[in-house]
Amino acid sequence: MNLEALGHKIIGAAIEVHRELGPGLLEGTYERCLLHELKLRGIHAQRQTPQPIRYKGLEIDEGYRIDLLVEDLIIVELKAVHSLVNLHIAQLLTYLRLSNTRLGFLINFNVPVLTDGIKRIVNGLEE
Repeated sequence: MNLEALGHKIIGAAIEVHRELGPGLLEGTYERCLLHELKLRGIHAQRQTPQPIRYKGLEIDEGYRIDLLVEDLIIVELKAVHSLVNLHIAQLLTYLRLSNTRLGFLINFNVPVLTDGIKRIVNGLEE
């Protein structure tokens, strides 16, 4: 499956979760439900994937954790906040850079219409 098709499937799964649950829950709830929805659709994903950081000869085994890593290709960072801010985008950009991953989605479930809470980030560029 190509990256774009996989991205569309992730968004479709997130919309389904939001349609069923609505806004106002904790981030962890959306994370587990989205993981389940992806698996129901035959998409492999892992939650809270530890990622090492290497810094000038130092290796930190669990420098950060990725909310969802989908098919080892796409990072999905989930939020349940009033609104997304530049710091959230910077966080995903850093995750993409450190993991050498091409595509990421920042999804805020705390919105009335989920498409208003989605940011797609490619190669360090917001689209």
